Amino acid sequence: MNAGSADVGTRPEPQALARAIEKLSARFGERLLTSMAVRDQHAHTTTWLQPQRPDAVVLAAQTADIQSVVRICSEYRIPVIAFGAGTSLEGQVNAPYGGICIDLRDMNRVLEVHADDLDCVVQPGVTRKQLNEYLRDQGLFFPIDPGADASLAGMASTRASGTNAVRYGTMRDNVLALKVVRGDGEIITTATRAKKSSAGYDLTRLFVGAEGTLGIISELTIKLHGIPEMIAAASCSFATVRGACEATILAMQAGISVARIELLNAAQVRACNAYSKLSLPETPLLLLEFHGSEIEVAEQTRKFGEIASECGGGSFEWTTRPEDRTRLWQARHDGYWAVKNLRHGAGIVATDVCVPISRLAECVVETEQDLEASGMLSPIVGHVGDGNFHCALLCDVADAGEIARAEDFQRRLVERAQAMGGTCTGEHGIGQGKQKYLRAELGIEAIDAMRALKSALDPQNIFNPGKIVPGH
Repeated sequence: MNAGSADVGTRPEPQALARAIEKLSARFGERLLTSMAVRDQHAHTTTWLQPQRPDAVVLAAQTADIQSVVRICSEYRIPVIAFGAGTSLEGQVNAPYGGICIDLRDMNRVLEVHADDLDCVVQPGVTRKQLNEYLRDQGLFFPIDPGADASLAGMASTRASGTNAVRYGTMRDNVLALKVVRGDGEIITTATRAKKSSAGYDLTRLFVGAEGTLGIISELTIKLHGIPEMIAAASCSFATVRGACEATILAMQAGISVARIELLNAAQVRACNAYSKLSLPETPLLLLEFHGSEIEVAEQTRKFGEIASECGGGSFEWTTRPEDRTRLWQARHDGYWAVKNLRHGAGIVATDVCVPISRLAECVVETEQDLEASGMLSPIVGHVGDGNFHCALLCDVADAGEIARAEDFQRRLVERAQAMGGTCTGEHGIGQGKQKYLRAELGIEAIDAMRALKSALDPQNIFNPGKIVPGH
């Protein structure tokens, strides 16, 4: 059979794969890696999904490298999987059909900063921490903060958000333009640096959230923001999760301009105290951050304190000291590892949903009741200002029964959120883990439209096959 006659949906034919790797070796030399250890490193997952390794890894140093890999893989119909920092949670970097992984970490240059226009141009391997270190002396920062030090292209590919999306939006709102390598190796430029445009289809948003299934991002133009004059962090404990959620809803409805508002249920607070050596009250807790002038921050904190008191909040404490703020938010960002610390050797089934904020309290309370009834250990943490929260179920990943119970819980959680007008994922993405929930959420017509887009932009189905769009 001709190497180009089989659509990617099964593993490549051995002869076709061998010829592709031979060409890649001639092109990349020592930057083509085939050792088992390296392949395993590029198939790892931080959650319960089983790793699926690629057949080889190419260390890309420039856009031309991505183009070369794509052209060779297109010739032999070999899958191509982009790899940024490997922090995704739904199997986005897995290689279910083998293929070639393009490691983008060496493409890590900040190419341009336009301080007056509040934007910059970066290569795909730049991470959010690296960018903010680069920008600090210019009084600028990039606000999207998913916790992990993810690559910016990876964040765009999963439409990531994080703790301060309530004020600054998600990656969808902060990517101005992309350069994307398409299936024939040519480059699509999706937009300009203009803050708004009504010129043609919105190709930028088509690729933001596509998880590398439509092309490979080789360059990003993203929005920047000025570092606020004052930043205050605050914490407020509540007797119940419902009270914390109701305070969040009222704060949003009152137009209080919080930059972050995070819910930790009592189980998550206990985990954070143990792991990060804190002494927070072990009851449901809101962690908040306010940005603005000194007067604005003082007014925002005052208003929120009044709302919290009305909803049964306990002591409301806030600080502007950088070291105190850093310690508090580091504990929040270490929440995943704090949960793992509760059961040594256990894996985590991590999942997230997002609901309209008016249904938030109901959804979180019902989820806690479900966890208690099922006897499963899963602290809850959420970016509750926009209705998004996470569960992290501790499981023995080698125990089929435990995994089955965790998957049953995840199904109930997703169905609960969807019944409330919400979504199966607020920020983790679909990947492999949540494909089965798309049809119920969007309908078969939307799935067919996604398949049509995939077929039009990637007719050979070489880009990250087996992700997002469910099989027929």
